[in-house]
Amino acid sequence: MASDLIASELVVPAADGYPLGVTHVAPSGPAQGRLIVAGATGVPQRFYARFARFAAAQGIAVWMLDYRGVGASRPASLRDFRMNYLDWARLDLAALLDHVDGRGDGPLWLVGHSFGGHAIGLLPGHERIQRVVTFATGAGWHGWMPPLERLRVQFLWRVMGPLLVSATGYLAWSRLGLGEDLPRDLFHQWRRWCRWPRYFFEDPELPGLAEQFAEVRMPIRAVNALDDHWAPPASRDAFMAQYRNAPVDAVTLDPRKLGLRNIGHMGYFRPQALALWVDTLAWLRGLGTDATSAVTRP
Repeated sequence: MASDLIASELVVPAADGYPLGVTHVAPSGPAQGRLIVAGATGVPQRFYARFARFAAAQGIAVWMLDYRGVGASRPASLRDFRMNYLDWARLDLAALLDHVDGRGDGPLWLVGHSFGGHAIGLLPGHERIQRVVTFATGAGWHGWMPPLERLRVQFLWRVMGPLLVSATGYLAWSRLGLGEDLPRDLFHQWRRWCRWPRYFFEDPELPGLAEQFAEVRMPIRAVNALDDHWAPPASRDAFMAQYRNAPVDAVTLDPRKLGLRNIGHMGYFRPQALALWVDTLAWLRGLGTDATSAVTRP
């Protein structure tokens, strides 16, 4: 029963000591698996709470975090806050992986939303994770997006984003209704990488990144919806090709076949996606079902 679940708010130090807000949702009985939820850029952990409670009700212990600069891990002011975008994986998520790996037995899984799917190849110790499901992970290049979304994204990168950063000292994304405010360093790196069809793999300042991603070998299920304008299937395929030594199961969702008006970039974790949650947990457990019956594979 969901009422028997135990949710605990923790502070876990990142690899460099930065305090991270973490939530642990424990099942009422012995855990049958351990799951880390690695969220998207600008999306606080509370957005994934319903999914976490659902997984815990199925006997899985779940941990979620807010990356530095976001939500419960945000400093008093973002104006002078400095960081590297890759810190979210290499320092923050890495610390949570160490924390979870030292607690309990059973398989260890990860569900990554958007950036959370990028993080796997950046994550020290990723070989400890048995299976991964990603949602809405793509290469970020505007060329993969529908025409109208391309214009909106270009306006964000070239006009609105720089104006907000100049005026406030950070990306005041909340003023646009697009999510949590973000540190300025992250904005500049993100904008830079989105210039290229293969995202940060084309950045000459990040040599060896492709080889690092080639070290990932656990099974990955990469789920993207046809109506996800930020990360459509073509964008997913461009990014997931870098996990070249991992068995990647590319799943494309048609919201109409699920009886949904839309999924977009965020709908994977809303209550309307319950059938998708069932299917995700079954796949992580190795059952391999397609409970959604709305998938296509290239």
